[in-house]
Amino acid sequence: MTYRRAAIPALIGGLILAALLWWAGASTQALHLPGTGGTLGDGTAAELERLLAPWAYDPPSGVRLGAETSGGTGDTATSDSGRYRALYGTGLQIRFSALFVLFALGALLLVRRLPPVRGRTTAAFLAVWAWGAVAGALAITVSTPWLIAAAGHGSYRFLPQLAGAASSGRQIVLLTSPVAAAATVFTARIAVKDTGPPARAAVPARAARLAATAGTALIALSLVVLSYDRVAALLQTGFTGSGLLAEPGDLLRQWLLLGGWTGPAGTPVGEWLLYRAPDALVLVVVWCALRWLPGLLTRATVPATAAVAVCATVLGLLLSQAVRIAMSPESPYGGFVYRVAGLGHGIPAALTWGLLAGTTAAVVLRVTARGGERTSARRRRAGAPT
Repeated sequence: MTYRRAAIPALIGGLILAALLWWAGASTQALHLPGTGGTLGDGTAAELERLLAPWAYDPPSGVRLGAETSGGTGDTATSDSGRYRALYGTGLQIRFSALFVLFALGALLLVRRLPPVRGRTTAAFLAVWAWGAVAGALAITVSTPWLIAAAGHGSYRFLPQLAGAASSGRQIVLLTSPVAAAATVFTARIAVKDTGPPARAAVPARAARLAATAGTALIALSLVVLSYDRVAALLQTGFTGSGLLAEPGDLLRQWLLLGGWTGPAGTPVGEWLLYRAPDALVLVVVWCALRWLPGLLTRATVPATAAVAVCATVLGLLLSQAVRIAMSPESPYGGFVYRVAGLGHGIPAALTWGLLAGTTAAVVLRVTARGGERTSARRRRAGAPT
């Protein structure tokens, strides 16, 4: 699939995703209407407002408080308030612009290397859906410095604030990304309707398995080793300093840890293993995706393999978190919205380790395949008649 054919579906999907999130953010005002708390419940309405806040254009109370404390009285306070509000609006404009650009670029690569033809449509839809969640997390992270400054205390614990903001707003993106992914895949399917399905690349099974194992090992490093509570605590507290970039521990946890676990202290081993079983789904999904990827992609390049590995890691995380939510008993303090609030945790770390896993898998696949070709060539020369 050419770039020209893939560009239109990617742009359409990006516009739809940005429009849906803008509409969701504008809906926060409806939560303040009389009777909303009685209909949804005060706790549910407050939780919905918290989930929608990262995409809302209405400045939160922190912006107004920062503006009031920064200025004096009369015209000075009004002027400062206007500057803070303008800074907040600029941050939101950067957020939505970055969301559109990042989603379009990723969807362009995915649709071109994973065209939604027969046998690949489902894989393309899932990959674009997961990439929408990654684009949302990146857009929030890129635009957060402007919003932190708009609160009036940008120099106070900047990195922890950045880490906390990077993990927000993901639930709404997960709900809107399927619509954008469906529009992208549907438009791309129309664009390739007059072309036949690309031939599957002949990849040695041993090389594909070795590449998938190497990439999955990196995901396991984060999920099993770094996510252990003592190692995670060392990551969070082992790097301290002073000034604006002090306390990077929260940011390291956000971008390096795919989960968190501890030993079965005070819990029967069987119950502990059952609760930790969903973590294995992440490794299974990533291994299967990397194993089948060389035959699905039109060309197993490093950028395409890395992008799909990121999407596979995100999908594995979502599947494991959904299973864990279903296994957990219902909390008496919140309903469904409260239960799914943790869905999508670890997407920044999935981006970090997915890129590493995909790059490693592509390199191992290429090296192993070339080594196999050289071995076969030597065997043919050795067995050829002289």
